[in-house]
Amino acid sequence: MRDQALFASGLLVEKIGGPSVKPPQPSGLWEAVGYTSSNTAKFQADTGAEKVHRRSLYIFWKRTSPPPQMTITDAPSRESCTVRRERTNTPLQALLLMNEPQYVEASRALAQRALKQGGESVEGRLVYLFRLVTSRRPESNELAALSAGLRDLLEHYRKEVGAAKDLVAQGETKADPAIDPSELAAWSMIANAVLNLDEVVTKG
Repeated sequence: MRDQALFASGLLVEKIGGPSVKPPQPSGLWEAVGYTSSNTAKFQADTGAEKVHRRSLYIFWKRTSPPPQMTITDAPSRESCTVRRERTNTPLQALLLMNEPQYVEASRALAQRALKQGGESVEGRLVYLFRLVTSRRPESNELAALSAGLRDLLEHYRKEVGAAKDLVAQGETKADPAIDPSELAAWSMIANAVLNLDEVVTKG
């Protein structure tokens, strides 16, 4: 799901091969399980989009403290062969997909992509964004819901400009300064909602 969000947003680095990478994770997780003299006693996140936006295949895996964003979505422990992963749907997974820094950044980048490449009309941009993620056009009721949500979010972020700026500042990449932060923040939340649709996060 992480790779899917990064790919749809245009952030995914598709370079093949190279060393492992360490995307952001909560601080202190390694200290509880690591030897103080170990080179993995303390977690130090990598910086730079060329590293932290690489495929999940390249994420550094500490067996005693796996990456939280992987374990929350039921990634196997890698201690034994797993033929089929369990399918679960928990509130913690929803919180991860809506709030984890890389998913928030992917939402912002997806919104920015829609604003730049989706045409001039609001409807055209919404359809473009929706198709990038789901590979289909939205139904009329879905489009109406997205349009109504966008109007409400625009009204909110035009009143809360500071919150809008904080939202679009998340991540390794920088928001396009030519786009109004309030507009970009509103579109980012719409992109976040689309990335969290059942058909997007659930296989089959």
